Amino acid sequence: MGDEEQVMIRVVHAISEVKAEEWDACANPPGEPRNPFVSHAFLKALEESGSATRSTGWAPYHLVIEEPGGKLAGCLPMYLKNHSRGEYVFDYGWADAFERAGGRYYPKLQVSVPFTPASGRRLLARPGPARAHIEKQLLAGAMEVCRQLEASSIHFTFLPKEQWDELGKIGLLQRTDQQFHWTNRNYAAFDDFLADLASRKRKNLKKERARALENGIEIEWVTGADLTEDHWDAFFMFYMDTGARKWGTPYLTREFFSLINETMADDTLLIMAKRERRYIAGALNFIGSDTLFGRNWGCIEDHPFLHFECCYYQAIDFAISRGLKKVEAGAQGAHKLARGYLPEHTYSAHYIANPGLREAVGDYLERERAYVDQDIEMLGEHSPFRHDKENEPD
Repeated sequence: MGDEEQVMIRVVHAISEVKAEEWDACANPPGEPRNPFVSHAFLKALEESGSATRSTGWAPYHLVIEEPGGKLAGCLPMYLKNHSRGEYVFDYGWADAFERAGGRYYPKLQVSVPFTPASGRRLLARPGPARAHIEKQLLAGAMEVCRQLEASSIHFTFLPKEQWDELGKIGLLQRTDQQFHWTNRNYAAFDDFLADLASRKRKNLKKERARALENGIEIEWVTGADLTEDHWDAFFMFYMDTGARKWGTPYLTREFFSLINETMADDTLLIMAKRERRYIAGALNFIGSDTLFGRNWGCIEDHPFLHFECCYYQAIDFAISRGLKKVEAGAQGAHKLARGYLPEHTYSAHYIANPGLREAVGDYLERERAYVDQDIEMLGEHSPFRHDKENEPD
């Protein structure tokens, strides 16, 4: 990394202050799986669209480590927050308990991708022999920012397990949860995936797909140069309708979708449903180097199983066609199990400054981790895949 004494760590309050190629060399270095959410373009779109800003409670406090000459050795997407919305790892109970005891939980620091429950590295360092050292410096820098701001805590959410393990070794509290992910078992076509399912599950899935496309519904995959502002106008209408019904005010602005269309069209997939020459529903996905990430869904007409078709089955079909290894279908939803998505752990790590709150949360998380393990084991027993292919009747 060069002379460590000359390395500088600093806070930037807008990712636009950092050169895209420097950030991305740390976030998505060549030869490693590419995650679209930690890319400079995605984070910049969130900020410049007004979706993740100080006024929405997501004040950027990104850390960068620079070598002489301005080369970035590492970076950290971090936000100062005065609420806990848009995170998908819920700490409302911690905040309530601390404030009832006379403490002040907000502001806190969030090391994450806003509004995005998708796993990926958070301590972003260039590959090389100094990588572990850079990651430790980023953590130390976050701790110092926490101290200077008198924030209550730092929350690293949706970590890869290896970073979760490392943060646990140095004393951060470890938390787990679960999501449902589909894994490509070297399928050449969707029918190969179907053949891997138990007979009853396979028949049910076929019926759902047929029902979803009744009433003359057609499905389109739209990505890359084919994406237009008309597509985004239609999708934003779906997004606003569903978001308003589920959680009040949706997080993403219309401008966000235009910005990602300018900079990330090849990493973006819209699965759109059309009936009578008009779009009626759609699912937004982002394309990584080995994973398709399902993000948002919306509709203006209700049709049986159309949600499953657009969000789960079409995502599997697309992943197989691209040779992708996984589909991550977002947060929650045990109903995904019957559709071939199996439970997997997700990981977060938490630094809490107050010793009393830290001890109480640590006790709670120990019990919660055991519960999550048991739940995943129990759900795994209801896998839709055939366990004895020779003896299963068709």
